Amino acid sequence: MKTGTLKQILLITDGCSNQGEDPIAMAALAQEEGITVNVIGVMENDVIDEKGMKEIEGIAMSGGGVSQIVYAQSLSQTVQMVTKKAMTQTLQGVVNRELKQILGDSAAIEELPPEKRGEVLEVVDELGETVDLDVLILVDTSASMKQKLPTVKEALLDLSLSLNARMGNNQFSLFVFPGKKKEVEKLLDWTPKLESLTSVFSKLQVGGITPTGPAISEAIQYFHKKRSLRGLLSRDDEQYFEESL
Repeated sequence: MKTGTLKQILLITDGCSNQGEDPIAMAALAQEEGITVNVIGVMENDVIDEKGMKEIEGIAMSGGGVSQIVYAQSLSQTVQMVTKKAMTQTLQGVVNRELKQILGDSAAIEELPPEKRGEVLEVVDELGETVDLDVLILVDTSASMKQKLPTVKEALLDLSLSLNARMGNNQFSLFVFPGKKKEVEKLLDWTPKLESLTSVFSKLQVGGITPTGPAISEAIQYFHKKRSLRGLLSRDDEQYFEESL
């Protein structure tokens, strides 16, 4: 079964967007492009207001992903849980599509007899260990996130360690919003390890605005660039191969 590379946006924020495009519409666009959008809302001692809660849930629902509200001290385990849960959800969707092609429109994992369902879920678990995964992380660096950023850094380092224990290849990239000079700023290009976060996080400046929609839009474009580059490299490889014959 060909699953390709699973593509996820992981959005870490603590409040409502207040600049640029509607983040829920941007998340729907990402989902159309085959990119799952997961959202973690970070609280400290305060609570996220109802508007913020609705936006977090709306972004994840439109993006076909998972949302979770969490206290900062529980962030590490939540980041790992949300990423893996979204991976399983996406893989179950892939398997369901395969089942429909084989068994007809009414087929779904939930409708299989218990022993068959168990076998299919084992396949999903195995794919979760072996599938390639691209995670583009968007971190809200608006003023209210200032005290939470050290916790975010530790959570992302833990995520890198946890996912790199899998057999599949992982690639991470990191953007923050707002950036120093732009609404959205790239901090890390695609990398299999997030250790370099330690140096970049100490230099982060927090700002007043929360351009969540533009951040998701930028993430979609960045996935496009990666796909175009991969296509370009594979074409060049083919050309080289033909010239070598």
